[in-house]
Amino acid sequence: MRSTITERGQTVIPAEIRRLFHLSPADRLEWVVEAQEIRVIPVRSDPIHAFRGQGKGGGTQRLLAEREKDKARE
Repeated sequence: MRSTITERGQTVIPAEIRRLFHLSPADRLEWVVEAQEIRVIPVRSDPIHAFRGQGKGGGTQRLLAEREKDKARE
């Protein structure tokens, strides 16, 4: 997919990409330059909500167990 850059430096994100990544007008894009390429990374308006469901689960229990281990070492 391609998009054109306007004289003001603006471009349009193709509709297929917006649908695929569930992008909305509230979301932002982060531009990362590496050598001779540019990567565009979506940054959700609510990053906590975007991350929800991506972890292993049981994070609270793991955190509490780690804190108990830290207390025992003190």
